[in-house]
Amino acid sequence: MKRIALLGMPNTGKSTLFNRMTGGAARVGNWPGITVELLAGKILLGGDMVEIVDLPGIYDLHGFSDDEQVVRHFLHDNVPDIALIVLNATQIERQLSMLLQLKQLNLNMVVLLNMADEARKYGITIDTARMSEALGIPIFLLSAKYGTGYGEAMQAVTRALRYTTPGLAENLRDQLKQDGQIEVEMARVLQHSVQVPARLPDNLTNQLDHLMLHPWLGLPIFFGIMYLLFQAIFFFGQPLQTGVNGLFGWLREAAIAPLLASLPAVLQGLLLDGIYNGVATVAAFVPLIVLFFLFMAIVEDTGYLSRAAFLMDALMARMGLDGRSFVMLLMGFGCNVPALMGTRVMRSRPLRLLSMLVIPFSLCSARLQVFVFFTAALFSPKSAALVLFSLYLFSFASAILTALLFKRYFPNTEPFILELPPYRFPTLRQMVLRGWHEIYHFVHRATKFIVAGVVLVWLLTHLPPSAAPASAGTWAGVIGAWLHPLFAPIGITPELTIALIFGFVAKEIVIGSLAVIYGLGGQALGGALAQQLDWVQAYSFMLFTLIYTPCLSTIATLRSESKNTGFMLFAIAWSLVLAWLVSLAFYQSARTLGY
Repeated sequence: MKRIALLGMPNTGKSTLFNRMTGGAARVGNWPGITVELLAGKILLGGDMVEIVDLPGIYDLHGFSDDEQVVRHFLHDNVPDIALIVLNATQIERQLSMLLQLKQLNLNMVVLLNMADEARKYGITIDTARMSEALGIPIFLLSAKYGTGYGEAMQAVTRALRYTTPGLAENLRDQLKQDGQIEVEMARVLQHSVQVPARLPDNLTNQLDHLMLHPWLGLPIFFGIMYLLFQAIFFFGQPLQTGVNGLFGWLREAAIAPLLASLPAVLQGLLLDGIYNGVATVAAFVPLIVLFFLFMAIVEDTGYLSRAAFLMDALMARMGLDGRSFVMLLMGFGCNVPALMGTRVMRSRPLRLLSMLVIPFSLCSARLQVFVFFTAALFSPKSAALVLFSLYLFSFASAILTALLFKRYFPNTEPFILELPPYRFPTLRQMVLRGWHEIYHFVHRATKFIVAGVVLVWLLTHLPPSAAPASAGTWAGVIGAWLHPLFAPIGITPELTIALIFGFVAKEIVIGSLAVIYGLGGQALGGALAQQLDWVQAYSFMLFTLIYTPCLSTIATLRSESKNTGFMLFAIAWSLVLAWLVSLAFYQSARTLGY
């Protein structure tokens, strides 16, 4: 099978092009360094099945960062049939150096000057015919976002597949020319093929940045935007959630229960009260999760998160971190795993380790499901948004406290450099792909973790057979009673304790396990929890769920990225201790105040 490698600097739109080519759902964000793993997809091109590989964005082939080493090793060990070089046409004067470095490797190349629509707005004109003649490489203008020029570019790629790339030198760095030679060639090519206005026109980006990057107003605006985002999620999402909940309830009574009526009572209980109730309860929150990621996609793809990183850099520096660490914390809102992998863009190992220590405190989408359920069950819609927003603040506070406590053990001297891209609004296609990706991610995890988790919970709450289901005599009851002295001071009941144990594997299991423990699903489960718990217990439980170890996938990533088992064990132990202390402080303080 032939292979095409996507190469270029960060923030050139490689992942957007990857999605357009493959119809896949690579994570697309408008800040530098977001692609940190080798994403691949297969397409039919010119009668051949071709593998497309999206490599990490890098600034220089000479560098020693993890991303730069990944790219060099890939090119050496997996020489692509075509190197598809993606450059940002609005920054052609800076990006051409990367192209000239890659040209020296004698790769079979096609160059795409992406964001041609923005270059046109800025008055930048590029004569691709002259540039192509000067460099001896096919070059095309393109907008991966809107698809302009895409057809012509793919025709050129199909033609280029007829040719092969020779093997590369053993040491790619030794093959590269000196920077001075690169600069001379850059000047020659730019002089004859690129025209840039003496002064780029004032635009909306500059006008917005006067407000968004204001030294006093910038951070309040950021947190205000996040709060409004949560309000919008509950406003639009709760009717959808109620509808999905009703649909699953109707489906159970009208179709699933009659279909299973002939089965033995034990098997009926496992399938209905175990698997169906557990999965259906979690699935009912998919609309809210999808809405969250659609709104976050807008915030991310507009380029606003880069501004947030810039605003937070001064504060993060006091904690031994930098603006990139803040960006990774925000990435962790989706999933902690890619956020941990995103630390590869940091060249300083102490900075990477400290960032990896704080990232798991990000309120990921799996934990969001738990909080949405509890806030909807025990709080009014107006209060629910405020409670959820407060949990995000606790998420940041936990990360800040951890960084302050441990920064002296991870000293960082690496300077912070961040490119601020222009503001962009994502297309409907990008947002739909993002929503579909989250649905797929949920279903994929449901088949792996949630079903297995709820089955195991059902067994623990129904064995031994002599004990009444979900009673103190079951195995789950014994475990809950054994751990009760540890969790009673923070207001967590034995039933919630069992859910926390399974949440160690994956937070998606927490709500499903509660559905099995109580033998209820959807709104009925919410009502049962509202009767058993008060808001202080519920909030204490959510605080513990927020701070303690996210999931086994995060633990495995901590180990693989740090390459240090001791660091992984320390991160687990610290999160458990901090979760218990924070929940204890909140619960005992609230009770002392009479709540």
